[in-house]
Formats: sequence, structure tokens, C-alpha cells
Amino acid sequence: MKTPHFAIGLNSLCLTLLLGCASAPPSPAPTLIVSGCPAVTPCTLPATAPRHNGQLLGDQDSLEAAWADCAAQVDMIFRHQQAATP
Repeated sequence: MKTPHFAIGLNSLCLTLLLGCASAPPSPAPTLIVSGCPAVTPCTLPATAPRHNGQLLGDQDSLEAAWADCAAQVDMIFRHQQAATP
């Protein structure tokens, strides 16, 4: 008994479809790439209204601390940009 040509074609088609059912290892997790500058906040200086020299000295300390926070943000952005450039 001779096998018809369409039967051979159907058998090979079924065998190729079964290859898709084989178990495969899971795909690796995608690597996250972070690009861009770190988040920063606007530099603000506290409002002052000193009435005597003691308050003026305290205001100077708080202003210097605010400037130091702002300078730390600028330094952070600078370091990030230097690391990003080849």
C-alpha cells in the first residue's frame, strides 16, 4: 500500500508543531539601565527677619546649612555627569 503525498506532509507538519511543546529554560530577566540625572529639588533659602544680633547669628547658621544642602545637590549632579561621559 502506497502512502499518499498529503499524508506525509501532514505528518511532518504535526511533528514540527510538537517541537513548540518542548520545555525550554525561562528567559533571563531584562537588565535595567538607568539613564538621566538624579532627582533634585530646588535650592531654597529660609526666610529671615532678625530683630537683634543673636537672631542674626542663628539665621547665618541656617543659611549656611541651606547653601551646603544646595551645594551637595550640585556636586551629586556633577559626579553623575562625570561618570556618564566616556
